[in-house]
Amino acid sequence: MRFVLSLFYHRCVDSFSFILHRKPVPTSDKRLEVPLVPGTKRVRDDFSRETFDESKRKKLLEALGDDEGSKQGAWAEAQAKFEWMQPSNIRDGNGRNHSDPLFDVRTVHIPENVLKKMSASQRQYWTTKCHYMDIVLFFKVGKFYELYELDAEIGHKELDWKMTISGVGKCRQVGVPESGIEDAVQKLVARGYKVGRMEQVETSEQAKAKRGPNAMVERKLVQVVTPSTLTDGIMKPEAIHLLAVKEVLENSGPSAVIYGFAFADAAGGLCYVGSFCDNDAYSALDALVMQIAPQEVLYEIGGLSPSALKVFQRYIRPGSLPLVLTPLQPGADFPEPATVLELISSRGYFQECVKCSGQQPGFPGVLDTVDHKDAAMTALGALVSHLHRIKMDAEIYNGVLCAYELYWGFMRLDGQTIANLELLANTANGGKAGTLMGYLDSCATAFAKRLLRRWICHPLQDTKAINHRLDSVEELLCNPECAAELRALLRKVPDLERLSARLRGFSDSSFAEVLLPLAKQAFQRRLKTLCLAVSGLLRAYQVLECLRQMPAKARLLRRACKLLKVKSSIECLWSMEPKLDMEKQSLNTDQDEDEETQRKTLSWMILEFNKHQRHWTAIVDALSYIDVLISFAAAKRAAEGPTCRPTFVAADQGVAVLEMQGLWHPFAAAGMGGTFVPNDIALGLGKPRAILLTGPNMGGKSTLLRATCVATLMAQLGCYVPSESCTLSLVDTIFTRIGARDRIMSGESTFMVECAEAGSILCNATSNSLVVLDELGRGTSTFDGYAIAYAVFRHLVEAVGCRLVFATHYHPLTQEFSGHPSVSLQHMACSFDSSSSDRQLAFLYKLRAGASSASYGLQVALLAGIPASVVDAARGASELIAPRLRGFSSSGMLNCWLRRVCSMAMDSGSIAGAQEDYKSLLGLWSELQTAL
Repeated sequence: MRFVLSLFYHRCVDSFSFILHRKPVPTSDKRLEVPLVPGTKRVRDDFSRETFDESKRKKLLEALGDDEGSKQGAWAEAQAKFEWMQPSNIRDGNGRNHSDPLFDVRTVHIPENVLKKMSASQRQYWTTKCHYMDIVLFFKVGKFYELYELDAEIGHKELDWKMTISGVGKCRQVGVPESGIEDAVQKLVARGYKVGRMEQVETSEQAKAKRGPNAMVERKLVQVVTPSTLTDGIMKPEAIHLLAVKEVLENSGPSAVIYGFAFADAAGGLCYVGSFCDNDAYSALDALVMQIAPQEVLYEIGGLSPSALKVFQRYIRPGSLPLVLTPLQPGADFPEPATVLELISSRGYFQECVKCSGQQPGFPGVLDTVDHKDAAMTALGALVSHLHRIKMDAEIYNGVLCAYELYWGFMRLDGQTIANLELLANTANGGKAGTLMGYLDSCATAFAKRLLRRWICHPLQDTKAINHRLDSVEELLCNPECAAELRALLRKVPDLERLSARLRGFSDSSFAEVLLPLAKQAFQRRLKTLCLAVSGLLRAYQVLECLRQMPAKARLLRRACKLLKVKSSIECLWSMEPKLDMEKQSLNTDQDEDEETQRKTLSWMILEFNKHQRHWTAIVDALSYIDVLISFAAAKRAAEGPTCRPTFVAADQGVAVLEMQGLWHPFAAAGMGGTFVPNDIALGLGKPRAILLTGPNMGGKSTLLRATCVATLMAQLGCYVPSESCTLSLVDTIFTRIGARDRIMSGESTFMVECAEAGSILCNATSNSLVVLDELGRGTSTFDGYAIAYAVFRHLVEAVGCRLVFATHYHPLTQEFSGHPSVSLQHMACSFDSSSSDRQLAFLYKLRAGASSASYGLQVALLAGIPASVVDAARGASELIAPRLRGFSSSGMLNCWLRRVCSMAMDSGSIAGAQEDYKSLLGLWSELQTAL
């Protein structure tokens, strides 16, 4: 009997695990670490395959009525009830079995004859549960909340609740008193589960009075909380995003793929919609993922190409939970644009739409700036449909819809550049240590931290706007006492952006929509939110008053002070403050005041507060600007080396400029105890636009490349730059190819990754771009790698003409381009004592003119711990191989280009029409002169 029960147990778990709560496959098998919940267990990705240990299984079998020899008992009864859940019998809500590509894991079909046999409470539970199989569903019974079947297993495993046979239909069940439900929901959500609550909407007496003595208490699903739509509780400052993506394939043009997207920040009451064209490298899609760091991605089943799915699968989200991919039904969940317009209009979503150029009420005016409206509308429809399904209509009714620009109007930073430069998260553990975000972020408010992240992803391309920011930073640096006072006041300001969004979701009629048993909790929550918002805004006015005391103010700071002129808003706060104090006092002293009167008073105050929402938004924007600019000033004061205000100049006759004296890497220096070696770099302005950089392994080449990019980015953010002087023309894009790594989970080798990154650069770089490439061509054979490095470097120098730093260990390249007029040969200096017995190598980290004579790989191998005997053997092999490779120089490449010159000379028409050939011919002539 025990064997039979155990066998059925496993079959039941397998059946349920296929459809119930199947969390979309995480992008990483890393164990989930949730610091927000004490004593959090580590959860396996495939949790449904886990089984209880032997002691727990024994206790469970005893509870289930295992009588050792009889098929009678609770377990046998459970088996009969859930035959429709066995793998061969499972159907989704549309009758499809699990082998169907469109099988919907969120739903299950319950046979009609099974429903008829259920009790009233069973039918009440399962008629809701069958539409929410992906959600852990709490069912309110009296003073308890209960979980059934696989939900009960989750409660037992995650929260150590005792499992019994009882509850709805005598099935597996765990429960918690209503006093512990909030804590239970938070813990389950922190572990990555979606959690819903079915509440009693009436008392048993009310049910009997309405429908007779045998009436069942009515229950409704009133709340669903998911990791991607958190609006309350313990939350980090970072925005949490739910993203919907629609892919449309195009058959013409270099940009073969169009993506429409929409994403929501539920806590901030914000939704964004946009679109972009992408190429085969999926660099724009990668940039979107890096910029917004989504917690969950909604996509059509079969609607994303395998390559696009890989972009999401390889993304490691910083934080405690991995990114979740949620497949949805095509058509039903991703409606047509016309259906979306009708849906949003009929339900009254987005009462305020904010256009990127200003505020504009109504819908669909916000889409005026979106290029591919159909794809964007479909993605928006998927987003709002999903939010409606999980009972988040209140967040959309009065939510704000914005157009989101991926690149337009800003410096372009694709995903690989954000990752390679470690702007937002480091490559070690995904944290902020050793990143530009960590270096600049000393913001006092949560909403300023979110703004700083957006600024880092979107550096400016307008010299006037950049100088406005720099003027403000300079003003704050000249008034350190005032900046310190502002910072002290800002620390007392709560997260006004989220508080205002929460109050915006409380409409004047929303109390009527709150279920009577929950009315008291809703009243207390809303009263607390309004009190925090009012007190926080009064502190915000103190910040603005302090700012007004500054003597001479930059333009951005003067604009913030103008908000003090709107007297009606501050008077609204003053009038509310004493009333709120009275409400809090009556709540704390349990005074017997009419609850209906209290609710009406609070609703009136929330309505009055929401009349000034645009002004509150302007105040939050102003405070976030001030806070970020103070952080920029603080970064300059705390810098461990010289910093300067960057100077922007126009490109000299179409030739871009980048010149920095005494450049150093800001957060690399912090990691090295404040020690650094400054270097000078010059591209353009009468000097070659490209640097071919050589030097020893570990000699500082990669650090110099990163420092150049980071300083350029900081300049266009409006920061002071880590150098003694900085002059540049605006950079439209920073491209990087740094480091060696594969993407084994995506099936991409190291060399494939290198070529994909290089391909994106070659397709998108312009003469105004800054390109840095490090060690291109290492992942394949020496000769193939050298040939690719040669061709890519020559194309960027002669066809693109961008500002370029190209680091390599292919020393013959220095011979190829030693006389090229657009190329400067430079190296990272070192000191090598070949006469000593241990052949000591000292890194000087100094950039000097000319090419390096060697890479000193054998000495670095010794430093890395390779045994000396192995290194000696390698040295002997090197001495034998080196003479054979001395003939490998520029002769082969020059012969190739000489043949091209001859063909050009024979066809003068081709010369007249090929600007690239002219540049190549000029470069060849210089190289030949040097060679001769």
